Amino acid sequence: MTIAILGLGNMGKGLAKRLAGKTDLVLGARDAAKDAAVGKELGAPVLGFAGAVAKADIVVLALPFGAALEAAKALDLAGKVVVDMSNPVKPDYSGLAIGFDTSAAEQIQAAAPKAHVVKAFNTVFAGLFAAPVGETAKVPVFLAGNDEAAVKAVAGLVGQAGFAVETTGGVDAARLLEPVGMLNIRFGYGLGRGTAIDPAWLKLAA
Repeated sequence: MTIAILGLGNMGKGLAKRLAGKTDLVLGARDAAKDAAVGKELGAPVLGFAGAVAKADIVVLALPFGAALEAAKALDLAGKVVVDMSNPVKPDYSGLAIGFDTSAAEQIQAAAPKAHVVKAFNTVFAGLFAAPVGETAKVPVFLAGNDEAAVKAVAGLVGQAGFAVETTGGVDAARLLEPVGMLNIRFGYGLGRGTAIDPAWLKLAA
């Protein structure tokens, strides 16, 4: 299975480093020549977005919500499993621009109706990708998607990346996950707890 990561910011590069050598990987960049060094470091080709998508089974949109939505509209994602990592934050990070009656993941699914969109990684700070894998093995990555096979495929990707899987239901569950992502951002930046944090639920003994 080939995974394309579109966007080589902190999230995209962090995930790519976790997956390098574990799966067939292709990187997508707006300027492939500019990011060629990243591909050389990771042993993965760097192509334009369309070229990366054409080679992939799973496409990770490691992009801000607005850019991810535009990519979903512009690219041929039919039949692809598409991972949405975004949180639709306001420009000043004071809150979410959309939520509760829709979500970033649902809007991306509507923009690419023949794709299988799965929400994932939106509650994970980029810095956690740089931590030792043993330290993140129990950190949950919450998944939301309508297609069972697509969710299972993304669960496999999450495991390869060194995280735990927590499924939450259909893609509409992203309406709940994106506020959790925003809360984590508030804890990390607004309340000064830093970015080595992640939300999790604990089951107490009965």
